[in-house]
Amino acid sequence: MKTNAVILFVALTLTYNQVCANDQYVEAMQKNIQMVYDGRSAEEIQNAVNTFERIGNAEKDKWEPFYYASFGYIMMATREQEPARKDVMLDKASEILKKAAGIQPNESEIVALEGFIYMMKVTVDPAIRGQQYSGLAMQAFGKALGMNPENPRAMALMAQMEFGTAQFFKSSTTNACSKANLAIEKFENFKSDNALAPRWGKEMSLSLLKNCE
Repeated sequence: MKTNAVILFVALTLTYNQVCANDQYVEAMQKNIQMVYDGRSAEEIQNAVNTFERIGNAEKDKWEPFYYASFGYIMMATREQEPARKDVMLDKASEILKKAAGIQPNESEIVALEGFIYMMKVTVDPAIRGQQYSGLAMQAFGKALGMNPENPRAMALMAQMEFGTAQFFKSSTTNACSKANLAIEKFENFKSDNALAPRWGKEMSLSLLKNCE
């Protein structure tokens, strides 16, 4: 009986410690995710990115830290005007996203973010890079939607890519606008059991729709 009681005590202690560790992980992640969402400067976002990398190196079976570190670099790239510096940030985003993909290769959110990086690569020099990177971006968005047809970010990014391409070639934006409307519907219905699931992207579609006829 004493042996069984000891085993039960050890099992309960281990379970308690695991729960506490997971709670601390989620709390630290949520705090820094919000810093990226609300970051007013590149320095604030970089601080969060550095924390994500440290967490990712410690929590080797978690894809979210590297995902958000990559997302943070993309957000910094959106604010950068100097092409060479923007490229450096996007290269860092790509490099660190590969770590997330290595942990969870079939995660739709990771593939959609890969497409976002390609899309941002286009903006560095649309005339030269458009053909290469726009195709890669659309392939990634299509793959992400194939993995999860209800992924609103994949649809929102696809709409954004189509809209930008249509504007560049002075063609109709109707299809892009339809996709933006569909993305809004998916955002409204989006649910996830993951407390760290991405929540960004809806404003992108709402902003796009303001430019639709």
